[in-house]
Amino acid sequence: MNTMTLKVMLPTEFLLEEPVVKVIAEAENGSFCLLPRHIDFTAALVPGILLFTDPDGMEQYAALDNSILVKCGGEVLISAFNGVLGEDLTQLRHLVAERFIILDEQQRTARSALARLEAGVVRRFMEVEEQRHG
Repeated sequence: MNTMTLKVMLPTEFLLEEPVVKVIAEAENGSFCLLPRHIDFTAALVPGILLFTDPDGMEQYAALDNSILVKCGGEVLISAFNGVLGEDLTQLRHLVAERFIILDEQQRTARSALARLEAGVVRRFMEVEEQRHG
């Protein structure tokens, strides 16, 4: 049986690297299926569910953020900013919800730190201006 190697890369880790016989993904213009003998292919993927089938016929899932897919020879490479694996869609839905709660909290913390930094820069700028003119 012909297989491809599916590699899903996140900024800090490989989310997945395993042999597959089929990959189904979604681009802006709709879903598509890749099989081992398909021609080389590149696509920008929309956030959604990546479905892939292992050589034993088991379907598996990954939820991915905006990502880029490149099929080159026997490899399917996907680079995403964020993603999670799940054994079924229910589990995947819970994992995605948990991840977004964590990301929302991290973004809130980062925005708060940035606001404090900006306020500090403005305050320091005003102090320097007062010293120059005062």
